[in-house]
Amino acid sequence: MKTTRQKLTILGATGSIGVSTLDVVGRHPDRYEVVALTGNSRIDALQEQCLRHRPRYAVVGREADATDLARRLRAAGLATEVLAGPQALEFVAALPEVDAVMAAIVGAAGLQPTLAAVRAGKRVLLANKEALVMAGELFMAEVRAHGAVLLPIDSEHNAVFQSLPADYAGDPARAGVSHLLLTASGGPFRAAPLERLRAVTPDEACAHPNWSMGRKISVDSATMMNKGLEVIEAHWLFDVAPDQIQVVIHPQSVIHSLVQYVDGSVLAELGNPDMRTPIAHALAWPERIAAGVAPLDLAAVAQLNFEQPDLERFPCLALAYRALRAGGNAPTVLNAANEIAVAAFLEGGLPFLAIADVIAATLDALPVAAVPDLRAILAADARARAVAQDLVARWPA
Repeated sequence: MKTTRQKLTILGATGSIGVSTLDVVGRHPDRYEVVALTGNSRIDALQEQCLRHRPRYAVVGREADATDLARRLRAAGLATEVLAGPQALEFVAALPEVDAVMAAIVGAAGLQPTLAAVRAGKRVLLANKEALVMAGELFMAEVRAHGAVLLPIDSEHNAVFQSLPADYAGDPARAGVSHLLLTASGGPFRAAPLERLRAVTPDEACAHPNWSMGRKISVDSATMMNKGLEVIEAHWLFDVAPDQIQVVIHPQSVIHSLVQYVDGSVLAELGNPDMRTPIAHALAWPERIAAGVAPLDLAAVAQLNFEQPDLERFPCLALAYRALRAGGNAPTVLNAANEIAVAAFLEGGLPFLAIADVIAATLDALPVAAVPDLRAILAADARARAVAQDLVARWPA
């Protein structure tokens, strides 16, 4: 009997997660059909993806780029409809014929299209941290209200998901869960002298030792803000208290995260550092499919090391815990300030060590307040960006 193919929208198709998703999908043409791809401004890459996967829709950021891409695709004989702008992202995320949505747009820009997929009751493969960091309470309430299925793509959260009981229902005490342990590589500066960090360049910060990622996420890994955002994300995904989430540095990136139980057991998910593993897991869940990832050779790995994170070296991690415990708008402010500071660093307008300083100053400048709805969340995001941008503009050269 022929199996009906699962129809997919991939938000952020030209980024690293989107590319890896299409790699896995391409290995299983009998199981998956791409309905929509989005790519913001990377028109050449999106064109190549459209030529290979022949989606019904493609979405870019600007109308001019949409006109250009549509012309190219018509010339190649494709009938793909090209759309532009934020509303188009929400449209393809909620298409009635789509079964699953890969939410892989980086940053706050991914929040509203991911919410659109949730409100349409889709199976949502969540790679966009910011949706939960900015709007965790609202987001999870919408998941429950609309019967969406939420599957984490971050390697850490996917590892936790796999290590929890199959019937886990957001009640750690009932499941006998003591702590979640999120592993972190420590990035490129884990062992560098602190004085050395004053002169870090964008290219150095983006040279991750284990993972291939976009530049913004690579900088977040170097500051360990990436792990801080994951702590906030884990709080909402698994309904655990901040003090039940621990971070441990694991330079080999072989153990992707662990769950500690009250009986002393610790369950973990291991594998080579390749995002195609969690992507394939979520695409096929509860089944398993080949991802194109080499099997783990423990003898070749030889040893696994662990250490506690140094908060003097990684102040962004402490700031994330501070924001999570404060609640309200604080995680939204944290995320917005980080996006502004990292962008400034990548453009050469802010020193590496000043990223944490800008975030801390923005948190100090804006009092904690409730964010009961999406409008309040977006207003808090805009206000934090303005404050952070002003701090960056006034930062000593």
